[in-house]
Amino acid sequence: MPRGQSSQTWFPELVALLRRSWRHDMDWLGVIALRDELEAQLKAVINSRGIVPAIVRCSDCGHVGPGRAPSLTVRAVLFAANRFGLEPEESFRAMDKAWAKHRKTYQLDPQGRPPGATPAV
Repeated sequence: MPRGQSSQTWFPELVALLRRSWRHDMDWLGVIALRDELEAQLKAVINSRGIVPAIVRCSDCGHVGPGRAPSLTVRAVLFAANRFGLEPEESFRAMDKAWAKHRKTYQLDPQGRPPGATPAV
């Protein structure tokens, strides 16, 4: 698989959930809640299929170990909504900019959580 490609894979179960749940008029709390739901589904798919993170080597010290498990960000959900035809390009670009502004204003992490918050999933 080409470098960076693994982060672009969407399992059919996730696409189906995104298609069922996406609404054009969602506020940021709704998008974050959908991201949480998609993340839970992703973890369930990974566990049910026995998928393990790739083995990686640290370029600094040479240590070899498991990589990080995949995780979804709010921005990834926005990109997916555009990629799968749920949100038109113009609307997607506006949402992407609005998300960056909202995230900065409220100091949210990429998953939409405030600093120090524990993961919902």
